[in-house]
Amino acid sequence: MSDIRHALNTRREDDFAAWYQEVVAAGDMAEESGVRGCMVIKPWGYGIWERMQRLLDDRIKAAGIQNAYFPIFIPLANFEREAEHVDGFAKEMAVVTHHRLIADGQGKLVPDPEAKLEEPLVVRPTSETIIGDAMSRWVQSWRDLPLKLNQWGNVVRWEMRTRMFLRTSEFLWQEGHTAHADAGGAREETMRALEMYRAFAEDDLALPVIAGEKPENERFPGATETWSIEAMMQDGKALQAGTSHYLGTSFAEASGIRYQDKEGGQALCHTASWGVSTRMVGAMIMAHGDDDGLRVPPSVAPHQVVILPMLRDKPEDAALIEYCEALQMSLTSQTALGEPVRVLLDATPGKAAAKRWDWVRKGAPVILEVGGRDMENGVVSMLRRDALWNSETGKPAFQNPDRDIAAQTIPGVLGDIQSALYTEARERREANVVRDIDNMNDLAAFYESGEKFPGWVEVQWSKPTGAALEKVVEQLKAHKLTFRNVPMHTPPADGTCIFTGEPAVERIYVARAY
Repeated sequence: MSDIRHALNTRREDDFAAWYQEVVAAGDMAEESGVRGCMVIKPWGYGIWERMQRLLDDRIKAAGIQNAYFPIFIPLANFEREAEHVDGFAKEMAVVTHHRLIADGQGKLVPDPEAKLEEPLVVRPTSETIIGDAMSRWVQSWRDLPLKLNQWGNVVRWEMRTRMFLRTSEFLWQEGHTAHADAGGAREETMRALEMYRAFAEDDLALPVIAGEKPENERFPGATETWSIEAMMQDGKALQAGTSHYLGTSFAEASGIRYQDKEGGQALCHTASWGVSTRMVGAMIMAHGDDDGLRVPPSVAPHQVVILPMLRDKPEDAALIEYCEALQMSLTSQTALGEPVRVLLDATPGKAAAKRWDWVRKGAPVILEVGGRDMENGVVSMLRRDALWNSETGKPAFQNPDRDIAAQTIPGVLGDIQSALYTEARERREANVVRDIDNMNDLAAFYESGEKFPGWVEVQWSKPTGAALEKVVEQLKAHKLTFRNVPMHTPPADGTCIFTGEPAVERIYVARAY
């Protein structure tokens, strides 16, 4: 095999964290903003998020949920009504205490002491409390239920250690909030949202996930049950990619969400909430990226096909542009993955090779180079981003189909790329899940063995609670491990809990995580 000169300076196997940062920068995804933990999302990165948003919003609306918007500022008193909830977010809250600045006489602006707010306002870390207030006004009778709302917006959680897309102080997301007459309705909604996230991740992002219930210590603050989808990144770590919560009646009681039932009595609503965020962009990068940059699944690529005419700043460029425009028109008349093919004709000035590698680093699924000789022969030079290299020559694996044939076959190629990325990620995950560890010493040894990317371990446990669970969590923390979730579709327990020695009741994933 010939040596390959990759487009990035950092290899995944050498320094995965540095590789990730280079992919974000070289792929023109985002940059630091000057405020710690806050990022500027650049057009290519935001275009990917817009595609995710569009595809998920379609799924949300298909389930009968209505979009709404609620304020970013939440009175502190709203949080204080739900003690467990405020305790869970207290260390991450950004708080507004003044509404005006004044000059201090030394050229600086400071809060005006006379402009102190009567009540501090929290910059929303999540919206259960303020949406609960609205629900308490909007729900009066059983006829008003179920009430199903979704919000697209931003939230702020003051993170100490940040990484673009994965953990930022401000991030974009959607949050669904629903109110129901009984536990059955709320639990059904919780599971519907979880399945929606699983399908979105696997079908649209080509991201295989494990859906399951979080253990008691990992529940959303104030929730009765928390469910998640967990994805394995290429370094073997787990990423919580989405969550869905059955909140019981605790938030309804705190916010006064009551309804008159059919018999004329008053009853508390049962509520649910669920959300995914721009963290999904980070998941896509770490699941699919390679040593040449991003590989964007065609479903979420802003441009699925990029056409690069090899311009020479000569009169014959006009004919080449015309040739490429005809190709673009033919492609956009086709459909791939249920939508018209999204094609960009990039006729900006620059050397063809430099432009090609820019789009390789950005992860455009299909790149078509067209030069004067290609035009004369009626062909195009095609690169698949998921199969970039010829392993024998060490050079890009160009194919040279006729232009008309390319226009007809590329929609199928995009579907193949979507499937290939999913299959590759799923096979990698399955190859890196260990299921034969049956004691804590072996679990610790597995993660302390020096293996660079050790993967996940599925263990059997007795589902301890309270102080017994806290003791187990501390044992795991000593090895930088966490519980992920209890998978929904797995064989029943048939052994002994590796933590307590008691009969196991279920299986649970353990991993290092983001």
